[in-house]
Amino acid sequence: MAPNPTHTALWPAPYASGAVDATVHVPGSKSVTNRALVLAALASEPGWLRRPLRSRDTLLMAGGLRAMGVEIEEGVGPDGTGEAWRVVPAGLRGPATVDVGNAGTVMRFLPPVATLADGPVRFDGDPRSYERPLNGVIDALRRLGARIDDDDRGALPMTVHGGGALDGGTVEVDASSSSQFVSALLLSAPRFNQGVEVRHTGATLPSMPHIRMTVDMLRAVGAQVDTPESGGEPNVWRVTPGALLGRDLTIEPDLSNAQPFLAAALITGGRVVIPDWPARTTQPGDRLREIFTEMGGSCELTEYGLVLTGSGAVHGIDVDLGEVGELTPGVAAVAALADSPSTLRGVAHLRLHETDRLAALTKEINELGGDVTETADGLHIRPRRLHGGVFHTYEDHRMATAGAIIGLAVDGVQIENVATTAKTLPDFPELWTGMLGA
Repeated sequence: MAPNPTHTALWPAPYASGAVDATVHVPGSKSVTNRALVLAALASEPGWLRRPLRSRDTLLMAGGLRAMGVEIEEGVGPDGTGEAWRVVPAGLRGPATVDVGNAGTVMRFLPPVATLADGPVRFDGDPRSYERPLNGVIDALRRLGARIDDDDRGALPMTVHGGGALDGGTVEVDASSSSQFVSALLLSAPRFNQGVEVRHTGATLPSMPHIRMTVDMLRAVGAQVDTPESGGEPNVWRVTPGALLGRDLTIEPDLSNAQPFLAAALITGGRVVIPDWPARTTQPGDRLREIFTEMGGSCELTEYGLVLTGSGAVHGIDVDLGEVGELTPGVAAVAALADSPSTLRGVAHLRLHETDRLAALTKEINELGGDVTETADGLHIRPRRLHGGVFHTYEDHRMATAGAIIGLAVDGVQIENVATTAKTLPDFPELWTGMLGA
């Protein structure tokens, strides 16, 4: 079989000859868009999603819902301005086939939806999707009354035999490998006959901001949710059965996808503005304000957006990224260019992401002359003078943007398969060169 040219092509990462000064409009949040699509599909009335992200992961989510009978009309908003999707709920049905690609949200959020369909729904995806943990969702749904054929793999491919309804009730789940196991059950729970009580039994729970995002969005469409933060038991979430409202929702910009652009200001001693940065958000990317300030930048949140200004110096950091693991590749890239060592902790679960991100970051930075070692739960990074070379991405969007960050300060870095950024950040190469004034 001939190699796929989009996978073997090398993209010369632009080198920054001076301080960056740019305003970058970051597309909508993948995490918010995909949760909003599920909730709108399960609502009792039509709803609107304004400024949704159009990327591989969100189009896969929309495609999966359409396969089960949901109408999603792409066009302009009800006031005739801006891109918007109108979601019209329908009776969920099978037989259907859902292509999850390599999207964690699609492979985990849609099987609970499929239990409500009238008929079988088959789930399949990219080869890497077969290796990503799904047992938390599969086992939990079985205990709640679902029938699932997965040949006892606890992974894709599989078929969910929807019965038109699901009893629901209390279920234990070990979500130490992915907080999405909890979010997946909560999102569909209002439609389960008894709702759901999810009890997390694992020793750790990564990416708590994503669970808080799920809870906030459920409440915004009328669901009743009891959480540890609202006075409930630790590691227990309860959702009461009930109808969900159709909403007119504007999607926030994806703050994690703002990371490479903010990093550019930090590394070059420049200034980058990200418009529409929310004053309050559950997105993990909001933590960048704190992290990049500690690493040498200064942040100001204005009415227009977030302004990050670099000082010309980049400092190492000792930080627990357990709640914001998706920021690790970008933080590691900046740390490799710092003036002192860094330790990134709390992210053992990244070994189960799009790729084993800890091994991938170690290998790729070291092949450019770096000194990165894996620890039990993260990375230790000792800055060294780096040189050009090929930076492999392993079909992981955040590896590609991490390589681009390093390329700003290291001439001759070439990114293999930069097209993988389309998973969550369409047109990244154009946005990146535009930021540099090219």
